[in-house]
Amino acid sequence: WLVIDRKVYDVTKFSKRHPGGSRVMKHYAGQDATDAVVAFHNDKSLVKKYLKSLLIGELAPDQPSFESNKKKSLLEDFRELRCTIEKMGLLRPNSIFFFLIFLHLLVLDAASWLVVWYFGISFVPFVVGMAFFTTAQIQMGWFQHDLGHCSVLRKPKWNRILQIVVINVLKGLSASWWNHLHNQHHAKPNCFRKDPDLNMHPLLFSLGKTLSKEVSNQAHDNVVLFFSLEKRRRSSCLTIISTSISSVS
Repeated sequence: WLVIDRKVYDVTKFSKRHPGGSRVMKHYAGQDATDAVVAFHNDKSLVKKYLKSLLIGELAPDQPSFESNKKKSLLEDFRELRCTIEKMGLLRPNSIFFFLIFLHLLVLDAASWLVVWYFGISFVPFVVGMAFFTTAQIQMGWFQHDLGHCSVLRKPKWNRILQIVVINVLKGLSASWWNHLHNQHHAKPNCFRKDPDLNMHPLLFSLGKTLSKEVSNQAHDNVVLFFSLEKRRRSSCLTIISTSISSVS
């Protein structure tokens, strides 16, 4: 279960059919997910339609409707700021701007191949083509990022289709894979074991004493698990070899 606007919903079965993935909902199990629901869903009427059948109760009047590790005043200020930004229209997409962005990415990508095709693969044409191609690919990554957030076109379906064209066709990656990881990142940013962006080797970087300690503990557990599995694998291999030798004898 999770809490949205002080109402409690049982999402056990629905989480498996959730378009954003089940892990995003599991990360908020037993917690208040109001701000996450507001941030991830543009069509609030559609959300209410699905939540209606999942309602199982409401919070008691004395029960706080926010996570224990967050300050109530800071949370209220954030929600007020978001409402002000929405009223000012700052979250409405500029279709002409994004059209020009997409057009110049296509031009750069096509120019990279045309330079190599027309001038050959000598040093200068190759470097120029590589510069065009690298710039286009990097910018496409950020463009599909905005599409994944449904912040380019007005309807989420159109954003998804164009994102598939950009990341699947032009970049050769998976839109569903990227969305699955990035949704978790924004649902629980910088939360160890919940934010996939933090699932990295502890020697790379970690900020803060608490996070560093958690990452180190996780790394220690992984090392112990690895050597334990490796020991079992070698033991099983020796058993198979000895059995095979006995069979041959």
